[in-house]
Amino acid sequence: MASFRVSVSRQGFGPFRQYLVNSSWEAVKELSKRGLGKNIDLRIMQLPVVYQKAKEQIFRIWTTLHPILTVHVGLASSAKAIIILEQCGKNKGYEEMDACGFHPEGGCCVLNGPEKIESTINMKTIWKNISLEGTDIIFSRDAGRYICDYTYYTSLYYGSGRAAFIHVPPLSKSVTAESLGKALQTIILEMLKQCGEQRE
Repeated sequence: MASFRVSVSRQGFGPFRQYLVNSSWEAVKELSKRGLGKNIDLRIMQLPVVYQKAKEQIFRIWTTLHPILTVHVGLASSAKAIIILEQCGKNKGYEEMDACGFHPEGGCCVLNGPEKIESTINMKTIWKNISLEGTDIIFSRDAGRYICDYTYYTSLYYGSGRAAFIHVPPLSKSVTAESLGKALQTIILEMLKQCGEQRE
C-alpha cells in the first residue's frame, strides 16, 4: 500500500443571519484537534459569508497551498442531525445578498464557466460506504445557490474538480461540535482513499 503526504485544506464559514455560532466552523475546529493521521498536512481556514472575499480566499488556497483536495463545510440550517454530501457546484442563480448586501455580477460564479462542475470525489460511494452513529448522511446534487454553492463551484473550477462540500446541521443537544468533528474525520478519510486510488 502506497503512503504519501497530502495537503488537505478545510474551510468552515463564519457567522451569518441568526447563527452567531456557525456549526461548520465549530466542526472544522474539532476536526483540526483530531487530525487525519500523520501523513496528512491538514490546514483549516474560516471563510466569510461574502461572495467576493470567499472567492479570493479560494483562489489563494489553490494557487499557494496546491492541495490534493479541498473540503468545504457549510451550515445547512434546515437539516436536523443530517450531514449532506454535495456532488456538484452550479455556476448560475446567485441572486441572494451576502452578509455585505452584495451578490455576484450576473448572478454567476465564473463568467462563461461551465453550467456545473462535478467533484472528482464520488459522493454516492462515500454515502454508501460509511455510517455514523446518531447522524444520517444523505447525497445531494444541489448545494443551494448561496455562499456554500458559490464557494464549492469556485473551488471545483480552480481545483479542476478536486474539491468536496459537506453540509452539517446546526448545533443542538444531540448534535455537538465533537460529534460533527468525528463525522468529518470519518468522511474525509474515506474521501482520501479515493484520492489515493486516483493517484495510483
